[in-house]
Amino acid sequence: MASPETSPSLNTPLTGIKVVDLTRVMTGPYATMMLGDLGADVIKIERPGKGDDTRHWGPPFVEGEASYFLSINRNKRSIALDLKSEEGKEVLSKLIAEADVLIENFSPGTMDRLGFGHEPVLAKHPSLVYASISGFGQTGPGKDRTAYDLIVQGMSGMMSITGHPGGKPTKLGVPIADIAAGMFAAYAIVAALFARERDPERRGQYIDTSMLGGQVALLTYQAGILFTTGKVPEMLGNAHPIVAPYDTYPTADGYVNIAVGNDAIWQRFCTAMELDAYRDDPRFETNAGRITNLNELNQIVNAALGRFSTEEVVKRLDAASVPCGPIYNVREVVEDPQVHHQQLVQQVPHSLLGEVTVVGFPYQFERTPLRNRYGPPLLGEHTREILTELGYDDATIADWCERGTVQQAEVPVK
Repeated sequence: MASPETSPSLNTPLTGIKVVDLTRVMTGPYATMMLGDLGADVIKIERPGKGDDTRHWGPPFVEGEASYFLSINRNKRSIALDLKSEEGKEVLSKLIAEADVLIENFSPGTMDRLGFGHEPVLAKHPSLVYASISGFGQTGPGKDRTAYDLIVQGMSGMMSITGHPGGKPTKLGVPIADIAAGMFAAYAIVAALFARERDPERRGQYIDTSMLGGQVALLTYQAGILFTTGKVPEMLGNAHPIVAPYDTYPTADGYVNIAVGNDAIWQRFCTAMELDAYRDDPRFETNAGRITNLNELNQIVNAALGRFSTEEVVKRLDAASVPCGPIYNVREVVEDPQVHHQQLVQQVPHSLLGEVTVVGFPYQFERTPLRNRYGPPLLGEHTREILTELGYDDATIADWCERGTVQQAEVPVK
């Protein structure tokens, strides 16, 4: 339970918004974590005995708790509830009646079979914002395809432009199809809540978002290349299809990323790397020329950078205001002084582990600062608390626990 200084009553952007969270794995939980971080009261509904699939994904585990689950489930309360039972459906109905948002990422049609499809629910609760996240959308010829991040990255074209020329199609190092869909869902939910505030009748609405839709949206200029030229974009490794030099380059002792985004930066780059002879070379003085003569350009740049260590290259280019940077591993990232200054690594409470380290909020609110009110919950950690709030007495809760309709976590006494 939240301490007084971190209670949901504090003024955060979504204080007072209640979210019924029927999501699991990555995409939905990422969306609800974003809403919870903004102050919404997120009630995570899980299956008794098993819970969210990611509670069992590992190793690594910490005293039986999966690091995957811990990474994306802060600022939520967990109730373990059997939605196939009549009692479970009754509880869900009561939760929805008090909610501002319902979000689910079941396969299309599942919520209808449970008796909680968006049409009857919104007819009964017109002010509700009801969001569905799926792999390919709720309608259309591909809606019933089973979606995992890898599958969608492949079918969205993302893998066809990720990797080095001649290599095999490569996914991103994080589940970007899952995460982007979750981010777009959270964004759409907040927009729908804002629209409700401006509606005289305070009407909510239904939101259909998908992993496929999120990935197609992220294609941006890659899709623009196809639309403009008819040419299918290909793998370029870390190079940019339109800007040069913009790539990962070898140094004397490693690699460095360099992004020369305009002609003025090219001039400064040449001075910093002792390439004055090429500052006004007609082949390279414009970006169009640098792209056209990319092979010759890369030979010159590689030779120049190979004379210096990564540290020296970064020092020279930073001094010249040329965008550049080393390539960190994950440990180096979380130990970076700027990351810590921005509070991008934080500790959150955990009822079993005491405290866990997670990535922090990627934004700072000046007037309504964000707080970690809850750590990632144990399965059913807040079952009794939530049922009590709904008006159920101890005898009923005890009976349901005994029958497996609900599950209450045993929280260790510290």
